[in-house]
Amino acid sequence: MRRTLLLEENDLIMVVKEDVVEQIDEHRGEMNRTEFVNYLIQCQLKEQLNQKNGVSNEEFQQFRCQVLALMHNFLEFFVSYGMSMDKAQQEETIQTFSKQLESFQN
Repeated sequence: MRRTLLLEENDLIMVVKEDVVEQIDEHRGEMNRTEFVNYLIQCQLKEQLNQKNGVSNEEFQQFRCQVLALMHNFLEFFVSYGMSMDKAQQEETIQTFSKQLESFQN
């Protein structure tokens, strides 16, 4: 058996099973049926909006840029540290580090 549930005064009628209407009546407290159903729908929508699974593309790109900047600073520190400690460092090693730094910047 089905019953109709008035949601808005003359605007919308929802057809639901009788047991659903009974559950609404049991749990709605002082609210009328319309207020209670609207409340449940709004709560469900807010909950779904608040649940973010994963990160957005923009957040990932920001994270990626920050990690690359950190790696760049890390390599830059060790290259400058190595150059200050050992003046006779081979030109080949310096060029390798420079290429790595440039690739991180790009």
